[in-house]
Amino acid sequence: MALQAGIVGLPNVGKSTLFNALSNAKAQAANFPFCTIEPNVGVITVPDERLIELEKLVKPNRVVPTTVEIVDIAGLVKGASKGEGLGNQFLGNIRNTDAIIHVLRCFDDDNVIHVDGCINPVRDKEIIDTELQLKDLDSVEKKISRTEKQAKTGGDKEAQRGLEILLALKSHLEQGKNARAFEVTPEEKAKHVDDLFLLTIKPVIYVCNVDEKSVVSGNKHTDAVKEAVKNEKAQILFISAEIESEIAVMESYEDRQMFLEDMGLHESGVARLIKSTYLLLNLATYFTAGVQEVRAWTITKGMLAPQAAGVIHTDFEKGFIRAEVIKYTDFVKYGSEAACRDNGKLAVQGKDYIVEDGDIMHFRFNV
Repeated sequence: MALQAGIVGLPNVGKSTLFNALSNAKAQAANFPFCTIEPNVGVITVPDERLIELEKLVKPNRVVPTTVEIVDIAGLVKGASKGEGLGNQFLGNIRNTDAIIHVLRCFDDDNVIHVDGCINPVRDKEIIDTELQLKDLDSVEKKISRTEKQAKTGGDKEAQRGLEILLALKSHLEQGKNARAFEVTPEEKAKHVDDLFLLTIKPVIYVCNVDEKSVVSGNKHTDAVKEAVKNEKAQILFISAEIESEIAVMESYEDRQMFLEDMGLHESGVARLIKSTYLLLNLATYFTAGVQEVRAWTITKGMLAPQAAGVIHTDFEKGFIRAEVIKYTDFVKYGSEAACRDNGKLAVQGKDYIVEDGDIMHFRFNV
């Protein structure tokens, strides 16, 4: 899956510093690479300690982690929804992403000028939100015009219900609320909302860029952000882009770990951000493990075994016969596939099996 998360934010909030820290993450560990596929797009692996354990046990020729694309989206100014500044480029880039990483400045520093003169992350958030909401309103209003004709002329009850939902969504957006906070059943969302590809319905992580002393506990600015987004079904992370920049240039793993421990952290903000992005997209990982290769595969949570097999190759899904499944904890406990089989820990699953995060799988298929 080519999954994309876009980094957005106003000027001087730390957006580019964070993107650069992600790009420098390739220097942190061999299993944490980053490659640039466009000037503003990088592919970075999802840190997964389970791959390290599987590598130790299986001793494969190579290890292939799963990845997420991180996009440094063009800057934004007021009026972007009308094409001001780089607005059209911004909106085009963000529409193609699966999730949004919204960087907010939550630190005071007289040496770093704020574009609006003072530090107010909630105001900054609302500037970007407003531009995206205006674009979404335009999309909703156009569909309302089409749906009204169907509802009035045809007596179509489904169209009438769709119109009710769209009018409620229009009112919701006009109140300055993001579509991700709009209450609608999954079925009605699929029928009446999903085809709009709304910008503010995308899942979001608010990254509070804080100073060094606030990276664990936060500060008054992060408290304000928490209050502002409490009803948005959004994640919040505290990250110091400055600290991440320092970590990124450290050569030794031991030096990085000592530095993090001194900060009261277990892992870098970059690692937490990548993991959070992966979870935000409702993704899970299963593994294939053999002498040739240990590999992580990305699936959507709830996928059935044939669909999961199709992630490897469409022929695997078409000709699916069965899946042989070992739980990760059992594999680590017994040390090998053979030992798991001997101890009754290898299960044969059919087409209705829901793949779980961490499953180690072999597929049997016939095409």
